[in-house]
Amino acid sequence: MRPEQDIISRLLHDHLQPAEDFIWGFADLNGLIDKKFGDFTYGISIGKRLDPMIVHQISQGPTLEYYSHYREMNDELSRISLRISARLKKSGIPTLNISPSVTSEALDTIYHETLRTEISHKMVATRAGLGWIGKTALFISHKFGPRLRLVTILTSYPLPLTKKPIVTSLCGNCALCVDACPANAATGQLWDTTVDRDHFFDAPKCRSQCAEFGKRFNQDIRICGICVAVCPAGENYLRR
Repeated sequence: MRPEQDIISRLLHDHLQPAEDFIWGFADLNGLIDKKFGDFTYGISIGKRLDPMIVHQISQGPTLEYYSHYREMNDELSRISLRISARLKKSGIPTLNISPSVTSEALDTIYHETLRTEISHKMVATRAGLGWIGKTALFISHKFGPRLRLVTILTSYPLPLTKKPIVTSLCGNCALCVDACPANAATGQLWDTTVDRDHFFDAPKCRSQCAEFGKRFNQDIRICGICVAVCPAGENYLRR
């Protein structure tokens, strides 16, 4: 292992504590992201588990507790990634942080036509071998299932792959999320890297339903999470 690789691995181990709440991996993104990012073609994907008890409570629809928890996880991942990034820069390793979430305003303006961001955390995580994309376009990790939030740190330093990239779905014949989706946004088709999201999942339908749920709280909240709650992936971890 080169000194820089050892620095990166040690920083991740030090900052991602308790270790059982996190997953992480390295991804080669050459040819997969916009050329505007220049030499920043390698990614560090970090995932932190959501509280399974809070997620369990939303099988019939979102709660304010889930919404608050969701935002808290995004904020925590932002802080963690910024700390890791700052330490890496001090060690001479260039980094570029990608926020774990975008604002509703950005989705209504910059990304309103496609509901796609410049960097997909889910894509980076699949390239890092941490999981796959489910039938409702969730990222599904081996360890936590879909009950996690993701953040990405880009770097120009050539990172070694920690795991083989995942290129096909592992959902099989399971259709629990498809059947539970109140927006009927999923077709049930399995994902792989040759299948565009819009062929198996209608993101605008999902977003409209999230806005309807937000009316329950008399706030401009757009969140659902039902498919996260019903997914059986990661249940071994939940039982532990």
